[in-house]
Amino acid sequence: MSRLNFLLVLAVLGSALYLVGVQYDSRRLFSELDRARAQARRLAAENERLQVDKRAQATPLRVEKLAKEQLQMRTTTPAITHYMSYAGDAGKGSAVISSTSAATQATTP
Repeated sequence: MSRLNFLLVLAVLGSALYLVGVQYDSRRLFSELDRARAQARRLAAENERLQVDKRAQATPLRVEKLAKEQLQMRTTTPAITHYMSYAGDAGKGSAVISSTSAATQATTP
């Protein structure tokens, strides 16, 4: 009988140690999950802020201002527009492209 009691005490102690280990792992995993959720909330808030910044940076007025100031671009006018036209017989496979500006096109009859 004492052997049986000894084996039962060992089984109880073993299951108690196993239970402590499982509870420890459960708490550790729960805290990791909580940290991951907090980081996901931070990343979502940062993503939303970046999307707002992106929309603010891409306004047509700001793009036009940067094009004029940094790239020295200007709006198109008929005086600086080049029109391309095909000249020659395209059926023979030889096409010549001629470029004329709007100013020269307007003066030629």
